[in-house]
Amino acid sequence: MGRFSRLRKNKKYGYTPRYYDDKGEGNPFKIQHRLDRFRSTAGPQGGVKSRWKRAMADSRQKGDRNYKLRFYLVLAILLLLALYLLDFDLSIFFPK
Repeated sequence: MGRFSRLRKNKKYGYTPRYYDDKGEGNPFKIQHRLDRFRSTAGPQGGVKSRWKRAMADSRQKGDRNYKLRFYLVLAILLLLALYLLDFDLSIFFPK
């Protein structure tokens, strides 16, 4: 009776694409963003210590010089716009 109650194993299907030529580039079916290899945050996951080291290394990298200037300019424009919308009186900063 055990012969009839046993379940069969699943059949395996070995699919290889017709025009696929593996030249050591990895799995063609792996979903990966094209810029992941240039990102430092897309690396292998590690413990707290390795994440901290990667974050500190990223913070030491110098970015665009004009980035700070653009950031402060946009911040100033937004601040002045918010003060204008709130009817803030700027005359308190200027002597009469």
